[in-house]
Amino acid sequence: QVQLVESGGGLVQAGGSLRLSCAASGRTVSSSIMGWFRQAPGKEREFVARIIPNGANTYYADSVKGRFTISRDNAKNTVSLQMNSLKAEDTAIYYCAAGKVYGRSDPQSFNSWGQGTQVTVSS
Repeated sequence: QVQLVESGGGLVQAGGSLRLSCAASGRTVSSSIMGWFRQAPGKEREFVARIIPNGANTYYADSVKGRFTISRDNAKNTVSLQMNSLKAEDTAIYYCAAGKVYGRSDPQSFNSWGQGTQVTVSS
């Protein structure tokens, strides 16, 4: 099991940037696919981005492609999400997740979750 703790959320104006971090611990962190999801009030949790264990491949939701960048540092057991050109519709609780299933973006394919960090973008 992987333990995850997110940080870096906050309030930002539209067009601004935020960097989220996820501190991971557990024996299988370096071999886990890491992902970011988000959930806005009244909506289902949705996929944002994922990265494979060696960091060579990343995948993004169309809604964030070109604005968000996921990265990982296996030496430090951290995963980051750089968010640029933020929009009001990016407002949500952002969750870090870990899993073992390649090529999947559904929440059910990730078995470890952090507690979430709030991102609020004012227009």
